[in-house]
Amino acid sequence: MPPKTENRKDAKPGGKKPAGKANQAAKAALRGVHGNKVKKVRLSTTFHRPKTLRLSRAPKYPRKSIPHEPRLDQFKVIVHPVNTESAMKKIEENNTLVFIVDVKASKRQIKEALKKLYDVECVKINTLIRPDGSKKAYARLTKDFDALDIAATKLALV
Repeated sequence: MPPKTENRKDAKPGGKKPAGKANQAAKAALRGVHGNKVKKVRLSTTFHRPKTLRLSRAPKYPRKSIPHEPRLDQFKVIVHPVNTESAMKKIEENNTLVFIVDVKASKRQIKEALKKLYDVECVKINTLIRPDGSKKAYARLTKDFDALDIAATKLALV
């Protein structure tokens, strides 16, 4: 039979008494859960907001039922060609076509519209706003295209 542990000096106590545990729980309840809160030491004078989780948007329904058509398509960008004497001189000497275009049209939009409507490549587009409020565009064509030929066939100017 093994020796009893109660009489030995090196034996561990079996644990705290139930009344002792109850007393500790009562003291903890009186102190509350915030009894041993430690203040964070701030080492900088400026406050940096912590980076928190930012979820991407997952909308429940589309905000627009259908996307609208482009406001300036090629037919709205180019209003009409100009056939004044100075415009004819530009066509003959500089290989340049002159158009009245929409005021809100950019040079890139004008270039794309000319490509779609008349199948011509432009080297550069120069624009100006006329005193009457309309926008004029000078379209310099590449060496591959002849402005006089395009003015005669596709624009019916000459």
